[in-house]
Amino acid sequence: MITKFDSLYAGHVDMTDVGYGGTAVNDRRFGNDHLITVYSKAEAIAKTLDENGFDTMWMAEHHFQPEGYECIPNLIMLNVHLAHLTKNIKFGCGFNIAPMWHPLRLAEDFATADILTKGRVIFGVGRGYHTREVETFGSPLTDQDANREKFEEAVEIIFKAFNNESFSHKGTYYTLPPEVPYRGYTLKELTLVPRPLTLPVECWQPIQGGTQRALDFMVKHGIKGILGGGVAEGGAMDAVMTGYRDALVRAGKTDAELGEGLSIGFHYHLAPTVEQAMDEAQGFYEENTKMFGPLRLHRGMTDEQIEIIGDPRRAPT
Repeated sequence: MITKFDSLYAGHVDMTDVGYGGTAVNDRRFGNDHLITVYSKAEAIAKTLDENGFDTMWMAEHHFQPEGYECIPNLIMLNVHLAHLTKNIKFGCGFNIAPMWHPLRLAEDFATADILTKGRVIFGVGRGYHTREVETFGSPLTDQDANREKFEEAVEIIFKAFNNESFSHKGTYYTLPPEVPYRGYTLKELTLVPRPLTLPVECWQPIQGGTQRALDFMVKHGIKGILGGGVAEGGAMDAVMTGYRDALVRAGKTDAELGEGLSIGFHYHLAPTVEQAMDEAQGFYEENTKMFGPLRLHRGMTDEQIEIIGDPRRAPT
């Protein structure tokens, strides 16, 4: 059942010569004056969506992209700003890259945003997929097992901090509080200050592989899933949707329905005719494939196809 309409702005800036025959992704480089137009663009989109009754505007956290595709490094800060320029629309963190953050810093920042916007910022977590950003911040990505372990531990800590007046944690990556003296006593527990007012915290996560471990972890913490991009291709979405429902059933929700707790994302472009829409969208679709194909977010692409579309001299016209 469709319950609401959202929109995603991943944070690209305006660019020309898009498409397979345009500038190669690795050759694009914009100056700071153009890269910061992402913020005025986000403001305009937020106001338009709010005026037209959309429920949520989602944006993506990414770093170090002079190519201009994903240029928003701090979702929470931007979302607070946009909430004060609009009236009703909510703003989704799609997604905070949890392994790159200290989990308590992320929890504090979100709690502050929740209070300042009166619940109009939606929490979201992801594992990351750009080695350039995740590894630069000192977290693992090429080691997928370590990335998964650090992500899961960070999320465990965040929800402990959200849901308890005080908490402690001992794990592989974090010991909280640290075993140090403080004002004459040894720390045993911590209290997140502030904690969110909107409890339980609504949380979303992107689903790509959809392994049983990942889906069971999501359901354990009440995390909902967003499907889009590569997972929407080649029939993969059916398996993921069924897998998420099965995870709900394993957790005891025996009446779970297919699609429950999930949001389905897809690209669309509006024009007076189908032909005009396809013509206007083609360059941007090709640009998306050029950027995300090498990151393996388009299922089914071969190494040869990725190599060809990345070279304007060889790309199809």
